[in-house]
Amino acid sequence: MEESITLRPLALSDKSALAQLANNKKIWDNVRDYLPHPYGETDAEEFINLTLNEDPRQTFAIEFRGALAGVVGLVVQTDVYRKSAEIGYWIGEPFWNKGIATKAVGLITQYGFENLGLNRIYAGIFEYNKASMVVLEKNGFKQEGISKSAVLKNGKVWDEYRYFKLREG
Repeated sequence: MEESITLRPLALSDKSALAQLANNKKIWDNVRDYLPHPYGETDAEEFINLTLNEDPRQTFAIEFRGALAGVVGLVVQTDVYRKSAEIGYWIGEPFWNKGIATKAVGLITQYGFENLGLNRIYAGIFEYNKASMVVLEKNGFKQEGISKSAVLKNGKVWDEYRYFKLREG
C-alpha cells in the first residue's frame, strides 16, 4: 500500500476535495485554530494559492490511490532557528487508519533533511491526540518534553507534547 501514497504540490483543482475533507470538526479539534472551521472552498482556494508561492515548496497534498487524502507541510523557522522546521499534517477522515499519515510524515521528513538542508524537525501535539504521537514515534521522532497548560483549544487548556527528530550523520 505504501507505494500508493505520494506527496505532490497542491493545485487549484484540489479546491473542492480539500474543502470537503478539511470541513470536519474532528480534524479541526487536532490542529491549530489557524485552520478555519467551518472550512469552505474560499478557504481552500486561499490556502492553495499561498502554497503555490512557496519557494522552496514546503506544503504538499497527500495523495492516496490518486485521491487527495490530506495535507502535510514544514514551517521552516528563521534567524538562529533557520535549520529547524515545524511539521504539521492532517488526514481526511475517510482515509484514517490506513497508515497514510505515517508514510506522509516519513516522506516530508526525508524531504526536509535532504532538500531543505534542515538539521531538526519538530512537532507540538495536543495531549489528547495519541494517534498523532504514534505517527511521529513510528518515524523515529522522540518526545522531548511536555509543555504544561500551553494550548487553548475548544475553550479548554491542554498540555502540548513536543517531539523532534534530528538529521542523521
